[in-house]
Amino acid sequence: MKDMIEDHLVAAEPWYRPVADEVALFQAAYAARMPVMLKGPTGCGKTRFVEHMAWRLGKPLVTVACNEDMTASDLVGRFLLDANGTRWQDGPLAFAARHGAICYLDEVVEARQDTTVAIHPLTDGRRVLPLEKKGELLKAHPDFHLVISYNPGYQSLMKDLKQSTKQRFGALDFAWPEAAAEVEIVAHEAGVSEDTAQKLVEIGARARNLKGHGLDEGVSTRMLVHAGQLIAQGVAPVAACTMAITRPITDDMDMRDALDAAVATFF
Repeated sequence: MKDMIEDHLVAAEPWYRPVADEVALFQAAYAARMPVMLKGPTGCGKTRFVEHMAWRLGKPLVTVACNEDMTASDLVGRFLLDANGTRWQDGPLAFAARHGAICYLDEVVEARQDTTVAIHPLTDGRRVLPLEKKGELLKAHPDFHLVISYNPGYQSLMKDLKQSTKQRFGALDFAWPEAAAEVEIVAHEAGVSEDTAQKLVEIGARARNLKGHGLDEGVSTRMLVHAGQLIAQGVAPVAACTMAITRPITDDMDMRDALDAAVATFF
């Protein structure tokens, strides 16, 4: 079991460029064992931030990519059949709570509401997880910490967190970094020059101005990094931007033309 926990340790430092006081605030929340909710658009650095903080705190990290088919048993655990009969298998939430890991529920709003309710007893003063099928009340390890994330831009009446869930968490807002910081991030992550990174960031800024005017979502920092990585591999900048930015984000031909024009302005 010790080996299983060590498998979840973040061995090498995940590079993260702070944009405000989020590192200090997360450290304070961890010290208080306050559950944390990360809110922001896709590809803005939420997952990298959690990985960095797990490394900084020296704690194992258990990550769950939430989806609409995920059941409470997928999170908590279930009995499994094997050659000797049945055995209990902790789900990732129970595993993290039992062994003192940080449990990160990525895009938690994608999970069904009856599934997310399962986290409630772990997010107040009780810090327990009822394993009803097993007849166990699991008391969370003192080092256990729960972190969730979601993209408020995808909220709807059918897909949003209950207020009874939201109010159990402290929240950190994430957004696109300011231009200078984003240039540094793209240059570092993609391995391109600052000049190339600057051009990619300016393309991203122009594309984000189209959100709500033909684009459902702005170009993420991740997409800019992908374009930079292709350029670093010797791909022509226009082709790299077409593959990593223009084509993934829209199928509308008019929007593609507008984005292609923005790319042509800089490359």
